[in-house]
Amino acid sequence: MPEEGIELRDKSCFMSSEEVLDIAKTFVGLGVKKIRLTGGEPLIKKDAKNVILQLGKLPVELAITTNGVLVDRFIDVFKEAGIKKVNVSLDSLNEQLFNKISRRSYFQKIKENISLLVKEGFETKINVVVIKDVNEHEIVDFVKWTQKENVHVRFIEFMPFDGNKWEWERKVSYKKIYEIIEKEYGANRILKIQDAKNDTSKNYRLFDGKGTFGVIASVTNPFCDTCNRIRLTADGKIKNCLFSQSETDLLTAHRNGVDIKSLIMTSILTKEKQRGGVGEFDQLQMDKMKNRSMIAIGG
Repeated sequence: MPEEGIELRDKSCFMSSEEVLDIAKTFVGLGVKKIRLTGGEPLIKKDAKNVILQLGKLPVELAITTNGVLVDRFIDVFKEAGIKKVNVSLDSLNEQLFNKISRRSYFQKIKENISLLVKEGFETKINVVVIKDVNEHEIVDFVKWTQKENVHVRFIEFMPFDGNKWEWERKVSYKKIYEIIEKEYGANRILKIQDAKNDTSKNYRLFDGKGTFGVIASVTNPFCDTCNRIRLTADGKIKNCLFSQSETDLLTAHRNGVDIKSLIMTSILTKEKQRGGVGEFDQLQMDKMKNRSMIAIGG
């Protein structure tokens, strides 16, 4: 959340639960095989339980990314909907620093809910945005966590969005993250895992580790060549790349009775080759780039 907050909009600007399900069914009819609910925070939606259960009836793999605060209230819902993979955002293992980063004080609750997810058998990924001079000193601590518990940490390079004060100098690259881990453990203790065809991360484990760790290098080493992801925003627009500055409005068309399949296909077929059309992530380009804050994207 940007420090200054975001402009609030009327709820009519956003998809209703029925519209979420209708549009999701259209995507599934076009061949989509996996749906991930994300945000913002998807579990605060008033009708979250019903949406999750209804999406779970579709012939897709259903997953969710959450801040972890409300997870304990939804464990049974996740199971009923067939969710097996849950990503939790956690940018620090230090309570004081986490509270400073998130401007909230839910650290203990989130850690308890992560333990609950692991105990209940969910594949639990921890999303960690690494920022220079903020939390890069915790990289080894997160890897140690994967050594002891069956958690899957994903370090994410700091990406530019409105309100997050991105600067090139504040990013910690995939190369740097790996060097920090290698210095601590030595290359002979780090095992490269075979990445799946469309993985966004480059994945590893320690030889004696119960979990895994990886790096999502969207800035310095993007996965654009194998990307098969599109995002439907909370207000019903396609972003065919998270960095795309253009969007296709499906919700208005859907409300007007227009067949949205052609809009979907046009958006997908005009997806830029790399980074939403942004050539290089230098400071000059980023100063010109306009992209919603993550909390305003949802999806």
